[in-house]
Amino acid sequence: MQSENKLFDDFVKMVNGMAGTFAGMGREAESSAREKFKEWMGGADFVGRDEFEAVKAMAAAARDENEILKARIAALEAKVAGPAAGTAKRGGGKKAAPGA
Repeated sequence: MQSENKLFDDFVKMVNGMAGTFAGMGREAESSAREKFKEWMGGADFVGRDEFEAVKAMAAAARDENEILKARIAALEAKVAGPAAGTAKRGGGKKAAPGA
């Protein structure tokens, strides 16, 4: 009867040892895969979320400034073209017709 228990105990010890070995192998594989992934990601040229948000805010500010500058240019062009267009119309009426 003790021999059966001893055989069973030895089998349980062996299975426990194998389970511990497989668990260690799994941890090692996970650690290795995590390290390889970090190396791969580090080699790639990715930006962080905070850098992305900063550049996004800069682009939005540049678009806003661009719209303001477009409006200023349009106003200046209208100011410059307005009197010139009025002068051309007035000057056109004062000129003598050719051949008259």
